[in-house]
Parts: sequence; C-alpha cells; structure tokens
Amino acid sequence: MRVLVLYCHPVETSFNAAVHATVVSALKRAGHEVDDCDLYAEGFSPVLTREERIGYHDVPENRAPVAAYVERVLRADALVICSPVWNFGFPAMLKGFFDRVFLPGVSFEMVDGKVAPKLANIKKLTAVMTYGGSRLRALLVGDPPRKVVTRVLRAVIAPLAPVRHTALYDLNRATDADRKAFLAKVEAEMLRF
Repeated sequence: MRVLVLYCHPVETSFNAAVHATVVSALKRAGHEVDDCDLYAEGFSPVLTREERIGYHDVPENRAPVAAYVERVLRADALVICSPVWNFGFPAMLKGFFDRVFLPGVSFEMVDGKVAPKLANIKKLTAVMTYGGSRLRALLVGDPPRKVVTRVLRAVIAPLAPVRHTALYDLNRATDADRKAFLAKVEAEMLRF
C-alpha cells in the first residue's frame, strides 16, 4: 500500500519527531511504500493567497500552486497524519495544507450544490497525535482535531474506509514510561496497518 505520511512539527528533537520516526519505520517494516511528507522540512507554505482564494473553485487550475502535493495525495492509497495538537487544533502548517491542497476537484466536488467526496483512492486513514492537555480538557472543548479526522476527512475519502485517531493526551505531564508505552502502541498499530 502507498501511504502518505503527513508530518508536522518544527523541532527534530521533539517527542513528535520520535513518534514520526516510529510511524515511518514501522510502516516500511510492514512492507508499505511510504511517501514521507515532512511539511516543515519541505518548507511548505500554509498561506492561502488572495489569488488562490479567488481561483479556489476554478477546477483544475486551482491546483497549480500546490500541484506536487496534490499529486502525492492522489497517488496515495492511505493517509497517516502525524502531528501535535496545539491550542486544541492542528498546527497552522497542517491546517494550511488542508486549506491549500484539499481543493474542489481534489478532495471534493460540487454536484447540484452539494459536496461529493472525491478521494476514493484513500482507503485507510489514521491520525497519530499528541495533546499537551488532558483528554477531559479536550472533551470539554469538543476535541476538534479528533472530529476533523473522524468526521470531516472521513467524509471525503473512500466510503467505509477504516479511520483511527490514536492520541497521547496530557503529554505535558507524561512520564518516560507513558511516552515509551505510546511509542510501542504506535509501532504495533503501524505494523498492523
């Protein structure tokens, strides 16, 4: 399976970097072809420009500014998002990726005024995320990242595709044992992917 790993963290020595390395290594060991998209390392610009917004619905011209990323998404059979959660949302760079790349004609199309999913090539979706706050705090604010993965992104990929959201909550107070256990859990999930 061709797996696009979307990784978003600016610090190469962070715990998220260890999570990312675990994801990529385990997927490769499981025999998958991995397209490792490190948004910070690649210098992805998350800014949707004025011109891009004006041409947002002009299919297929709308994909020109991000054509290489669109092609990577369209070549993938599966998507793994590997990211921290900051202020109970995606980092700006990851949010910008979805704003700029998941375009009309790419992730959805308008049919009789209604949104129709377009990413049927994505047959599996997993998010591996870390939250600084506790699960309770995330629940109290509605856990937006979980909802984006399990509802919004699920709605534009292949129907009935399995979707997982694996998270380490309360990372700010996690012990070495907590982090080690999470890495082991992530490794096991990716080996079964």
